[in-house]
Amino acid sequence: MIRQIGLNIAYHRKRKGYTQEQLADRVPMSRGHLSHIESYNVQTKFSVSTLLAIAKALEIEPKLLFEFRE
Repeated sequence: MIRQIGLNIAYHRKRKGYTQEQLADRVPMSRGHLSHIESYNVQTKFSVSTLLAIAKALEIEPKLLFEFRE
């Protein structure tokens, strides 16, 4: 599930036209940490507050990050 959340973050980031650097600056967090969160191959822990900050920076409802596709 954590990997899918990361993929959803990447999906919504790209829909907004943001680079990882731009989104990381808006959160704020390092680009490297955001990259690890988005990566399917790297499982990185993150807090609920980080997830909420990412959703706010993307101007989306947090629930959209939990919509899992098959």
